[in-house]
Amino acid sequence: MGVVPTWKLERSVVVRAEEATDPSLGTNPMGRPLEEYVKYGIIVIDKQSGPTSHEIVAWVKRLLELDRAGHGGTLDPKVTGVLPIGLQESTKVVQALLESGKEYVCMMRTHTDVNESRVMGALGQFVGEVFQRPPVRSSVRRRLRTRMIYGIDYHEGSGRNWLFRVACQSGTYIRKLCYDVGEILGCGAHMQELRRTRSGPFTEEDLMSMYDLSEALDLLREGDDGAMLRQVIRPLEDALGLLPKIWVRDSAVEALCNGAALAMPGVLRLSSGIEPGSMVAVMTQKDEAVALMVAEVTTENITGSEKGITARPLRVIMRRGVYPRMW
Repeated sequence: MGVVPTWKLERSVVVRAEEATDPSLGTNPMGRPLEEYVKYGIIVIDKQSGPTSHEIVAWVKRLLELDRAGHGGTLDPKVTGVLPIGLQESTKVVQALLESGKEYVCMMRTHTDVNESRVMGALGQFVGEVFQRPPVRSSVRRRLRTRMIYGIDYHEGSGRNWLFRVACQSGTYIRKLCYDVGEILGCGAHMQELRRTRSGPFTEEDLMSMYDLSEALDLLREGDDGAMLRQVIRPLEDALGLLPKIWVRDSAVEALCNGAALAMPGVLRLSSGIEPGSMVAVMTQKDEAVALMVAEVTTENITGSEKGITARPLRVIMRRGVYPRMW
């Protein structure tokens, strides 16, 4: 049995204190002005076979006339599927996507005909923590490392072609997995086709094409109010969907935007299951992302304490001045 992936974890919200938010400060992410909405947006592209991930990022930047954009995990040119791209200020949350789990559907081809039960047995041996050295053609250094495979669901196959789904930690090489399965079988195997079906909170249901983006921009130039563009681009907060969260008082926001640690009195609500060292998303009461932080204590410690540090800054997301200085 594999480890439960982050998208299957169930978290509840624990209320520590209650306080009204000032409606004149900040705004719900969906209510941002269009220009700001785009700069704090994420687009989940349905990558096709052929272009590199970096080429698609460059095309998106050019279409939207942005200075910065970054993807949430490289896909090889021939691999298709879910490619989240952070736009402008949203590049600050790409780190959260890079640390999120991934899911793939793979067609593996063995080099001789193999019995189905042997293939299923070999695949099952790779559920859990595995050692991998990245392939020669990869975007990282070829050092031996461990990665977690949450589960492998065998779908179908016969002869030499075998279809299965893999849920795994980011940075797992499915090409290397196929090679290793071939070694176990004693006949050799390689990855024939691969499609990413999930990247963190984003699945195939969230996909948009480059054509969708181009059409939305054409409508905007023709006088559209940007409604279609808001459908194509999502708020950056959606990229934080799998992270545990801490909601803070209005009075704490500006200090956090200036890089301060989060003290206990600033916390209003928080997710269950927070552990020391885990990445958390700090949010306003209007669900705006303020910062990515590293938790110092558990959920239980936070709810039961009045003094001390809850989390320390990792990356500030919100610009300064959205909320007033109150210290």
